[in-house]
Amino acid sequence: MRDEYRADLLQVNRLLVSMADAVRSAMSRATKALLNADQSEAEEVVARDAEVDALYRLVEDKVYDLCARQAPVASDLRVVLTALHLAADLERMGDLADHVAKTALRRLPELAVPAPLTATFEQMGAVADRIAGKISRTISELDVVAAGQLDRDDDEMDRLHTSLFETMFGPDWTESTQAAVDTALLGRFYERYADHAVNAGRHVVFLVTGEAFDTAHA
Repeated sequence: MRDEYRADLLQVNRLLVSMADAVRSAMSRATKALLNADQSEAEEVVARDAEVDALYRLVEDKVYDLCARQAPVASDLRVVLTALHLAADLERMGDLADHVAKTALRRLPELAVPAPLTATFEQMGAVADRIAGKISRTISELDVVAAGQLDRDDDEMDRLHTSLFETMFGPDWTESTQAAVDTALLGRFYERYADHAVNAGRHVVFLVTGEAFDTAHA
């Protein structure tokens, strides 16, 4: 029974890594679509969001099955409950990438990002990709060091998010109201993507150590 249980847990871990890799690819492609008005990339992100949702349901089903068959307690229960929390954060990250892609699609053939903010969104996309890569490694290797780095990456994303509003409310902003609304929403999507990644990292730290992650030591 223990061998079967370990095999089931390994399968859950692989599903979570697949989710992490999928949401990383989704945001990378959504950023490309956003910055290049690339319809095919945006449509691909939207179409593949269903795959992330399907992986989420597989994790849920596997965890519920494990609970019913194995009745885990103590550290084993922590493992299966952590898997549910991780899957929920990863699923939300996929949704946020989908929102970015749909924003790009709504403004075609024009760019959704105003020219003065192109460089900022390029940086936000790069930070999002770095964060998602660390989440994949954190989950696959239970790497608490990578998890501990996520708060600093999130701080960088927050600074970029703040800079968007500084530009929009600055004296040189001449873009339309529509552009301002798009910018505010897009900035929020990237900022929340990073927040969910940080949450996922903290779940892994709790899984490994049994203790909540102390951001003061990040």
